[in-house]
Amino acid sequence: MSTPDRSPSGPTRARRRLVDGRPVTEVQVDGAWTSWPDADVDPLGIPAGVARRDPSPQGAGGAGDGLLPFAPLSFRDFMLYEKHVVSASRGIARTYLPGAYRFASLYEKTTRSTFPKFKPAALWYRQPIYYMGNALTFVPTETPVVTPDYADSLDYELELGFVLRAPLRDASPDEAAAAIGGYVVVNDFSVRNVQLEEMRSGFGPQKAKHFLSSMSSELVAAETVDVSDLAARVSVNGNVVATSSTRGPAHSLAEALAHASRGEQLYPGELFGTGTLPGCAGIETGTMLRPGDVLELDLEGIGSIRHTIVPGTRA
Repeated sequence: MSTPDRSPSGPTRARRRLVDGRPVTEVQVDGAWTSWPDADVDPLGIPAGVARRDPSPQGAGGAGDGLLPFAPLSFRDFMLYEKHVVSASRGIARTYLPGAYRFASLYEKTTRSTFPKFKPAALWYRQPIYYMGNALTFVPTETPVVTPDYADSLDYELELGFVLRAPLRDASPDEAAAAIGGYVVVNDFSVRNVQLEEMRSGFGPQKAKHFLSSMSSELVAAETVDVSDLAARVSVNGNVVATSSTRGPAHSLAEALAHASRGEQLYPGELFGTGTLPGCAGIETGTMLRPGDVLELDLEGIGSIRHTIVPGTRA
């Protein structure tokens, strides 16, 4: 088996597929697909320590090495933090529904309680909810981010990501917890000016989310870190705009994974996100991204993500 160059001069494509029931990572070298060396990987495809660094599906393009810590087989993004839901709903109403926001603000001031429409739907309290993201558009930290041509309001979302190292189906929370192989920082980029209409379609986010996500440079082994109360920080152009933590999700990671596995086969290499940590999205703080901005997302003990925002081309 040939070994691909770990420092390609140009963009490198990567893919994940199942071979005899086992996820295999392949990279394209000189037009041919070649298996990535698996000598440092356990039989389920996730390293026992810090993961190997597979080439990004988007290729190089920043000050970093252009590599992802692993190539996710899929991406499911949960929404585990009520405070984020409420705060982001307020931000969306304030920005795009000013009349409704004035009414909601008067309600909250008068009753000293949260406006009901800002709270999650009833299902959210009964079970973990998530949407299926686009695993093929993940880029590594330091990749310059091009603003989509339809984006008037580009946002970020700092999340804790976790990846499976063992298959799951109809798992108990204990079984699900044992199947977590490691953690990364995840950034779920969002275009807010199209998100509201897409959500009203009943099909969930589409162009608002699927164009790009990113992750930190290394996968931290699950057994080496306690993720129950990690400090988080968001900076834009060197200014801290939010601090938060992983504390207090409505459902634990184990409960979320167990729910995802209900009646559904999950495979090693699938990536999950907690959803945005409270306060860690620009829509909550009024900090939308603009060309030239430098975004930094830090999660204690896991890693960081850094991007420079560059303008896109409008038709």
